[in-house]
Amino acid sequence: MERIKCLIIGSGPAGYTAGIYAARANLKPVLYEGNQPGGQLTTTSTVENFPGYPNGINGYDMMNDMRAQAEKFGVDMRHGLITSVDFSHRPFSLTIDGTTQIEADTVIIATGAAAKYLGLDDEKKYSGRGVSACATCDGFFYRKKTVAVVGGGDTACEEASYLSTLAAKVYLVVRKPFLRASDIMQKRVLENPKIEVLFEHNTLGLFGEPKIQGMHVVEKAGSPQERRYDIAIDGFFLAIGHKPMSDVFKEYINTDAEGYIITEGSGPCTNIPGIYAAGDVADPRYRQAITAAASGCKAAIEAEKYLASFE
Repeated sequence: MERIKCLIIGSGPAGYTAGIYAARANLKPVLYEGNQPGGQLTTTSTVENFPGYPNGINGYDMMNDMRAQAEKFGVDMRHGLITSVDFSHRPFSLTIDGTTQIEADTVIIATGAAAKYLGLDDEKKYSGRGVSACATCDGFFYRKKTVAVVGGGDTACEEASYLSTLAAKVYLVVRKPFLRASDIMQKRVLENPKIEVLFEHNTLGLFGEPKIQGMHVVEKAGSPQERRYDIAIDGFFLAIGHKPMSDVFKEYINTDAEGYIITEGSGPCTNIPGIYAAGDVADPRYRQAITAAASGCKAAIEAEKYLASFE
């Protein structure tokens, strides 16, 4: 059975950065990229808030640059998914694609968190052309334009409030007749003249060419007061939560109620020595490329220190 000194699970900014640091520390890292090499940023048209790119860069190109840099220092890139693990003993045991078994002295989990979508075909159609799951990432492109945010919790209210500082108009589409957000967030949204809350509304679809120009909505669906109509918008933001990709590790690794891996303080250490978490899988708050990269760096440094303690 193959034994790996430092195994990195997942790509994206966290995984690739961890790989760069681990390779430079001569940990001979092996990185399994998962089913979306490069992570969610590969679907982002333009990244303007990552240092070093004053003119912005296509997300796919940026992740290719990170991958190439990791390969340059000797990271062993592999395709495959981790389908089961046994972290009850060291070396840790893992199974790839349900068949291949490997052992690892240290593991860095960088599997990310997937944004939850409504399930509309139009969400895929307009990906990178008006649909976004990150207001902080993409709000800049909608200055003085009209946008919609879907959701009724704290995240949705935060995103709507943030977008209101940039956009001319923000619609908050809420399927229930009330907001689930905290009182202070509700107050902030309801008193904001640039935000219009559409209670008891659901989005049926999006339209426009080549980018989004509007959304089809229904008010009070299924009731005698049901009303269907269109609203002109330039951007459509999902704020109904994220799902951290941590299920396969939950038997051994501590997570919060939503599945985010719990780490010690601001570091990458989990409840099991030798296993680290980096990026969005352990970050329900920031979820930015730059913070993911930073946590990947931390994880690799901690893995190096851990391995050195056995020498």
